[in-house]
Amino acid sequence: METEDELFMTLAMREAEKARAAGEVPCGCVIVKDKRVIARGWNQVESLKDATAHAEMLALTAAESAVGDWRLEGCTVYVTKEPCPMCAGALVHCRPDRVVFGIPDPKGGACGGWINLLDSNPPLNHKCAVQGGVLGEACLAQFRSFFQQARATAKERKRRMREEAENDTAD
Repeated sequence: METEDELFMTLAMREAEKARAAGEVPCGCVIVKDKRVIARGWNQVESLKDATAHAEMLALTAAESAVGDWRLEGCTVYVTKEPCPMCAGALVHCRPDRVVFGIPDPKGGACGGWINLLDSNPPLNHKCAVQGGVLGEACLAQFRSFFQQARATAKERKRRMREEAENDTAD
C-alpha cells in the first residue's frame, strides 16, 4: 500500500519528467496543503536562462500565490532531490511544516546532506521537519538515466566533430 508521502513524491517525479523532456536536470516538486496539491514546479534553469529557476523555487512562488501569503505554514514540500542551499534558504523563509525529498545530495544538499539549514540552526527563524529517502531508488533512477543519456549524447557529439575535422583535413 502506497503511503501519502509516496503518493505525493510520485507526483513530484512526474514534474521531474517534464524537466527531463525539456532537457533539464530532472528535478520536480509539489507542495501540498490539507492533502491537496497547491503548487507544482520542475527545473527550468536552461529553458528560462535563470539560475534560480529550480523546481522548488518555482513551486514556492506558485504556492505563495495559491494561498495568498508568503507564509506556507501547514504545507509539505515534496522534491525529488535534496534542496540546495538557495532553495533551503527560501524554504526556511516560507515556513512550510515539512520538506520531504527523494535522494540526498551529500556534496550540495542543504537539508542534511552537506549542511542542514532547515533544522536546529539557531540564527534562523524557522525550522522544518525533514524526511529524506522517500521513493529514493526511483528518484535516483530518474537522475542516473538522465545523466547517462547526457554523457552518451556528449560522447556522440564529440565523435561526430572528430569525424568532421578529419574529413575537412582530408579534402
